[in-house]
Amino acid sequence: MSNPVLVFEAVRRTYPEGDRELVVFDDLNTTIYGGQMVALVGPSGSGKSSLLHIAGLLETPTSGQVLINGRASSNLSDKEMTEIRRYDIGFVYQFHNLLAEFTALENVALPQIITGKSKAASNERAADLLERFGLADRMTHRPAELSGGEQQRVAIARALANKPQLLLAGEPTGNLDPKTSDSVFEALLEVTRSENVAALIATHNLHLAGKMDRLLLIQNGKLREGADIAKEHVSF
Repeated sequence: MSNPVLVFEAVRRTYPEGDRELVVFDDLNTTIYGGQMVALVGPSGSGKSSLLHIAGLLETPTSGQVLINGRASSNLSDKEMTEIRRYDIGFVYQFHNLLAEFTALENVALPQIITGKSKAASNERAADLLERFGLADRMTHRPAELSGGEQQRVAIARALANKPQLLLAGEPTGNLDPKTSDSVFEALLEVTRSENVAALIATHNLHLAGKMDRLLLIQNGKLREGADIAKEHVSF
């Protein structure tokens, strides 16, 4: 098995609510390895987004520890966390947020250029990813000229542009029809496997969740694991 990329150790997240404490989740423990695609499911308001934000070092847990490639996040400076987010973590959102004035190729190349990679090398990597996502003939098109499914594939390619070791996604196929959703998922699965990326994907789509390597359910502040869990909670 690959090395652990993301580790939660007794992670707890609370928020103040008047004179009491609102517990979002408590004592969460799990490990995600390179090449694994893990589904995160749970009812609305169960804490999926908070968990993704903590995994992406965008939020700090109230207690417990998050390790990225063996590095404890509590020991990192703001600058170090920013560098990890830039180089080691890719984010995909339900709403793709592509830059309207740039082509598909430019949208995927730009994150690489920002990190100091040459334009030529960035364009080469961008073209390779877009081709793998079935967009070889759409590289010079701007977002307004692309379908919703095509735009989301560009967004996923952009998240993978800097070869992150961890991919975090919130409902990446939520706005797509079933056929397009399956197509985008298969392309994402291929890249996750071939580039040994650890992927944690929050979704309400139990059909896609069932295709992933593991299924995590967050509910009532706790994390449970197992393929059979989804059968008990078909109303997400």
